[in-house]
Amino acid sequence: MVVLPPDRRHAMFAIYAFCRIVDDIADDPAPFETRRRRLDEWRGRVAALFRGEATDAVTRVLLRAIAAFDLRQADFEAVIDGMQMDAETVIVAPDLATFDLYCDRVAAAVGRLSVRAFGDASAAADEVAWHLGRALQATNILRDIAEDAARGRLYLPREFLDAAGVPADPGAVLGHPGLPAACAQLAALAHARFRDADAAMARCGRRAMKPARLMGGMYNAILARLERRGWERPEQPVRVPRWQKLWIALRYGVP
Repeated sequence: MVVLPPDRRHAMFAIYAFCRIVDDIADDPAPFETRRRRLDEWRGRVAALFRGEATDAVTRVLLRAIAAFDLRQADFEAVIDGMQMDAETVIVAPDLATFDLYCDRVAAAVGRLSVRAFGDASAAADEVAWHLGRALQATNILRDIAEDAARGRLYLPREFLDAAGVPADPGAVLGHPGLPAACAQLAALAHARFRDADAAMARCGRRAMKPARLMGGMYNAILARLERRGWERPEQPVRVPRWQKLWIALRYGVP
């Protein structure tokens, strides 16, 4: 976020802090009722913020960001809704509609908050968030298949698994001969979302979209490396080397 001026950077730190807090609640091993209560407490804090009330350091910074950049209550609530999807059940092979809703809440909603902090509140910027959020989340899911399976989770869409003959079972998906075909379908969807995000960015202010271009470039590199590694070994980690990160920063970080 160093490409942002201080006020916008501080707003992004506040958004990140909020997302990190509610994500940690969703991942906590506490009983669901405890996690739901804590997420509901944050719903209350968000509602209070939009009445102009802040009670601690995080909400005070969020309140300033909301006032400065016209952040929307619905987007904060959508992030909490996404975390509740993870908190209330172990997600295993969601259908495509549920998968899309999950991606919208945990990723695109964060994007809708972020583009406003970046400096663009246009409909085209919301479109960037819609497409890029889904592309990033699909890439995360493809990167973390083995890690999620170890936790009993499986985020690959049920339709992709069914088409490839892969059982909707986290314990059976790793090493299954149909897994590469299912992953390839999700990778193709991610590529399409990246392309659509790029097209929407062309209708936005170039300077405001600099952080989004950097993020898209980095995740495109991760997806490309996952595809080069192949989907037969999802447990093998993929990393973007430092030289490539520098190249992405130079390519997308210039005005």
